[in-house]
Amino acid sequence: MALIEIKHFIKTYSTGETSFNALDDVSLTVENGEFVAIMGASGSGKSTFMNMLGCLDKPTSGSYFLDGIDVSKMSMDELSEIRNLKLGFVFQGFNLISRTSAIENVEMPMIYKGVDPAERIKRAKAALKIVGLEKREQHLPNQMSGGQQQRVAIARAIVNDAPIILADEPTGNLDTKTSIEVMEFFVKLNYTSGKTIILVTHEPDIAEYCKRIVRFKDGKIISDEYNKFQKGLDAIDRVNTEDLV
Repeated sequence: MALIEIKHFIKTYSTGETSFNALDDVSLTVENGEFVAIMGASGSGKSTFMNMLGCLDKPTSGSYFLDGIDVSKMSMDELSEIRNLKLGFVFQGFNLISRTSAIENVEMPMIYKGVDPAERIKRAKAALKIVGLEKREQHLPNQMSGGQQQRVAIARAIVNDAPIILADEPTGNLDTKTSIEVMEFFVKLNYTSGKTIILVTHEPDIAEYCKRIVRFKDGKIISDEYNKFQKGLDAIDRVNTEDLV
């Protein structure tokens, strides 16, 4: 059984008397442990599709099976629960709370899940150690570099042990060197922990770190290819916490 199975997604938006399909009969299957790049120009439908994958919006028609559960007909409250159980999010803008320390930012998803405070701290510390920020636990976002802030966001995404990480332009606000470090970490996370990662990007160099590249145009998938020359594989052994501090 596929981890993600999208069947005939259509998403229609209306503007006055006219309407258009942001997604036009899109079907996609993602297996457990894949690392997929979603590419396309502005207006291609990739961001709308990502919102559907993240259970942040619902299709006009079509079905979405997430880990065997049909989520396409669920209420928004039910979708919120599914997001907390199955999905971790990493955004271009980091989305950290500015007056809250790194460890407190990482704790946030567990608060919504009702995890005991002592357990929250334990798991948040472990997640920050994974991304190499155990020495930055009490730092506020404005006391950290962009790369460090993004790694806090990654720690927050993995702290509930969600099987799927959705990353929306995660290197968009980072310089080239830091972008490479972050993508090498994603590669290592995918290979060593088996996390399924789906990443939206408009940058071909970033997409090349993924195992599979799906391209959108005018609301449709126009290509779906496996990447034979995935970048970052040489970093799996050498990327460690010292590299990321």
